[in-house]
Amino acid sequence: MDERVLQRLEFDLVREKLAAQTTSLIGRELAMSLTPAGDVDAVRHRLVLTAEARDLLRLEPGFDHGGWHDIRPELRRLAQGGILEAAQLNRVAANLAVTRRVKTFFAKRGSAYPALKQLADNLRPVPELEEQLGRCIRTPGEILDDASPLLAQTRRRLERLKSDIREALDRFLRSPAWQKYLQDPIVTIREGRYVLPVKIEYRDKVKGLVHDQSASGATLFIEPFAVVEKGNEVRRLEAAERQEIERILAKLSAAVAAAGEDVSASTEILGRLDLILAQGRYSVVLDAVPPVIVPFPRLELKRARHPLIDKAVPIDVELGKSFDTLVVTGPNTGGKTVALKTVGLCVLMAQSGLEVPAAEGTTIGVFKNIFADIGDEQSVVENLSTFSSHLRNVIEILSNAGENSLVLLDELGAGTDPREGAALGCAVLEELGRRGAKTLASTHSGELKEFAVGRSRVENASVDFDPETLSPTYRLITGQPGRSNAFEIARGLGLPEQLVVRAREYLTLEELHLRDMLGEVEQVRRRAEAEAALAARLKEEAERLKAEYDAKVSEILQKKDRVLAEAREDAAAAVRKARREAEEIIKELREKIQEENRRQQELALQKARERLSLLGERFRHSSPVPAAGVAKGEVAAGETVFLPRFGQEGTVMAVSEEGTVSVQIGAFRVDVPLATVQPAAKRRPTGGVQVTASRTVCPTLDLRGQRVEEALINLERHLDAALLAGFHRVDIIHGYGTGALGAAVKEYLRGYPRVQSFRAGGQGEGGAGVTVVELV
Repeated sequence: MDERVLQRLEFDLVREKLAAQTTSLIGRELAMSLTPAGDVDAVRHRLVLTAEARDLLRLEPGFDHGGWHDIRPELRRLAQGGILEAAQLNRVAANLAVTRRVKTFFAKRGSAYPALKQLADNLRPVPELEEQLGRCIRTPGEILDDASPLLAQTRRRLERLKSDIREALDRFLRSPAWQKYLQDPIVTIREGRYVLPVKIEYRDKVKGLVHDQSASGATLFIEPFAVVEKGNEVRRLEAAERQEIERILAKLSAAVAAAGEDVSASTEILGRLDLILAQGRYSVVLDAVPPVIVPFPRLELKRARHPLIDKAVPIDVELGKSFDTLVVTGPNTGGKTVALKTVGLCVLMAQSGLEVPAAEGTTIGVFKNIFADIGDEQSVVENLSTFSSHLRNVIEILSNAGENSLVLLDELGAGTDPREGAALGCAVLEELGRRGAKTLASTHSGELKEFAVGRSRVENASVDFDPETLSPTYRLITGQPGRSNAFEIARGLGLPEQLVVRAREYLTLEELHLRDMLGEVEQVRRRAEAEAALAARLKEEAERLKAEYDAKVSEILQKKDRVLAEAREDAAAAVRKARREAEEIIKELREKIQEENRRQQELALQKARERLSLLGERFRHSSPVPAAGVAKGEVAAGETVFLPRFGQEGTVMAVSEEGTVSVQIGAFRVDVPLATVQPAAKRRPTGGVQVTASRTVCPTLDLRGQRVEEALINLERHLDAALLAGFHRVDIIHGYGTGALGAAVKEYLRGYPRVQSFRAGGQGEGGAGVTVVELV
């Protein structure tokens, strides 16, 4: 692309705006050298990178790609065999760190930015070198002790030696005898030596080396002989430190030089990334959009704005669809040149990968060549007039323009005789059209307006002019030739009316007719535009009213839904409240029923106990001739005895002196008086009522059909017998019925001391009609 064309269209100023968005010197250089691409795929790829950069800046504000440097001078120095300073090596380390961070970032999030990830994949981190530099150098360029053991040892010795010197000199300062010799009670440094500021009149009192004198001559800076040797040792250690540092720098420089190709390539990619991110920022500044790129020469700019004018009026321009040549006419300062530059800059920006300041749907074809003849390039030195300079540019354009060319011609045919200039302009436009070039030309020539009327693939356009304010509106109107409006402007600026009238008389009838016809067309257009604007306002108002109506309807529906929802919620709350109240009532009823059942059970138990007591009394009175017991000495351990109380035989385990005997009955041992046991051989039935226990005890007790009192007596008897028989489990069958018998059984079991637990029967055990009892 010819650099002169870029300057004529002010693309160099666009590059400066873009460069201001970069953050590095390399990025700025790339921005200032940015040129349009001529390949469709290349243009599309550039625009994809810009779009991804804009999205990245919006979605990833914390993306860290800064802090790197232009290290090309350092790399050139290494290539020449030089050694880098610590600060230079620190700049290399910073670039290595940014390289690693950027590549890691896109490795993790690259799926959202595939084009940028493809660029970042070419970065070449050198982690070993980065770690080595980080271990040896600290910002802004200090060599760390960890760089080598010798350096650390030398610095420790230096620090101890300097501390010794300071302590020795501090003793001088604290000495009352020395204080009068000193100008100030401080230790300072001159020429790398620790010295004391001594008053000049006491020079002979302080033995040492003079290293400096104050500007006034009143103070000598003396190093006492007591620390001279240590000072010399400091100098030797400092020299050793510098020598070791030089060795370390040489070693690190060699390591960087070995990785120089990788470091250089990564730095260039970081610069390229900086430029792409700047393109994204510039898009945000311009409120730009990515144009649709087509593979054929065509333009369809929608509300395009000049990128260098803050409050530019948007224009719509089309080329390559219905016509290939557009002739723009209108008054001076009406915006014709701005329109041409807007078109040229939008095309240059798009082909350079920059988004354009226009509306969505803007379409731009890729042009192999862009030519422009804009501005006055007359030269006194080259003896070129305005017309000659324009003509030279036109000749060069005609020598190179073709089907894939965009040609921008400002003030075509100007600078010479109007008729001859217009004739040349018509011939130029005709030739460019024959070659298939897409041409946008501005002119004041009426002949060129007539050339565009009725000719195939040629169209007129005009920049709008407000006759009321006598000022341009800068709008571009396609399909209508413009007027110069010289008479109106002259009248508005105060030219006497008789001169304006006289000037009109110099025009031919054809010119007057054409001028009046254009004026009428313009008036018709303005009326049509006013009616269209009114229609648009009415439509907008109707849409606004419809939107308000829809909003009101939506609000009413929402309110209705809200009221219904609240009513449903209130009803649901009432139901929940009623349910809670019903549950409370049911709970209270259940508690009352349970309380009544407990009272009935307690009453039944009480009656059972009374019945048991009565039966016991009857038993005792019905046995008037009790069987005689055994006397002490008649029974011994190991003998079998009979216990009438239990109706069981047992084995004597022991006989106590107190007259009791311990008897083992099955799994249980009981202590009873001797008088209550009988020898097994002597036992016999007695008169009266006999209460005996069966020798065979069943683990199941069936209480069905019995009254509560009777059942509880049989239950107690069965539990005692089961315990004596050694059972650990018995099943009590009480059936379902009203549940009173089952409840009485459970209540009794709760108070029986040898019951470990009880439960309702399970599947196959009789269910709730059976209570399973575990004994201990």
